[in-house]
Amino acid sequence: MAFTRRATSSWELRTRRLSLGVQTTVMGILNITPDSFSGDGLAGDQEKAVERGLTMLNAGAGILDVGGESTRPGKHEALSAEQEIDRVLPVIQALLEARPDALISIDTYKAKTARVAVAAGAQIVNDVSGFLWDSEMAETCADLQCGVVLMHTRGRPDEWKTLPRLSAEDVAPMVKADLSCRLQAAMTAGVRSERIVLDPGIGFGKAYESNYALLARLDELRELGKPLLCGVSRKSFLGRTLAALYGRVDAAVIDRSNATLAAVTASVLAGADLVRVHEVPAAVEAAAIADAILAASRSE
Repeated sequence: MAFTRRATSSWELRTRRLSLGVQTTVMGILNITPDSFSGDGLAGDQEKAVERGLTMLNAGAGILDVGGESTRPGKHEALSAEQEIDRVLPVIQALLEARPDALISIDTYKAKTARVAVAAGAQIVNDVSGFLWDSEMAETCADLQCGVVLMHTRGRPDEWKTLPRLSAEDVAPMVKADLSCRLQAAMTAGVRSERIVLDPGIGFGKAYESNYALLARLDELRELGKPLLCGVSRKSFLGRTLAALYGRVDAAVIDRSNATLAAVTASVLAGADLVRVHEVPAAVEAAAIADAILAASRSE
C-alpha cells in the first residue's frame, strides 16, 4: 500500500524553529468566541480558556491556535480588530506566563490583531483567507518575521451555500492553483518561503463530497514544496457521512469525534505535516499510529 512520504523540513517561526516531517505536529484549537461552530467557544471566561490551553499542551499539542472570531456561516457580524484583540490578548499573555515555552498561533485575518498577538509572544499567524481579506496582512507578516499559515478559502462564509459545486476532478487542481497564487503573493510581499505552511481549507467553501476528493489528492498539494496543515476536526462533511448510519440529516458536532480521528489519520497518511483539532489527546494517539505506518513504509 502506498502512502505519501513527507519530506523533513524546518518551519521558521518568529524566534524559533519547528521540525516537521518525521512526527506529525498536533495543533490544538482554542476558540475565544461565543459562536464557534463546534460549541467549544470560551469568550468571557479567560480562566477556563487558559486552563483548556494548558491541558492541551500537557496532552501533547505542539501548537495552540488561539482565535477570537468564528468564521462559520450565519454567525454574528464581523468583529472589529479591537474586539478581537480584547478577547485573545489576555489569554495569550496568561498562557505564556504559565508556559513560556508554548508555541502560540493567532488565528486571524486582521493585520492589526496579528501585530498585537505577535508582540505578545505568538510565533505564528494563521490566516484563513490566505492574506485575501486584509490588504495589509501580507506586508505585516513580512515585517513581523513570524511563521505563517496560508489557508485556502473559496469565497466568504455567507457565500458558501450559493457557490457552484465542484466536481471531484476539479477541486484539488483548483485549490492547488489558488494556493500557488497565495504563496507567490506572500513571498512577493516579503514573507520568506521557509516561514510558510499551506492549508487546503477543508470545509471552507467546498461542498460535502468535494472535501473527500481533496483529502484523497492531498499529495498533489505537496508539489507546491511547502509543509501542509490539515483541519478536519468536527467538520460538517463528517457529520453528513455519519448521517446515513444513524438516519439523521447530519450527525451533531458532539457526535463527530470518532469520525474526526479517522479523518486525522487519513490526512497524515495522505501527507499532512500538521493537524488542527479540538480534542488533542485522541489526535496525538491517532497521529502516532499514522506516523508509525509512514515510518514502516519508508523502510521498505
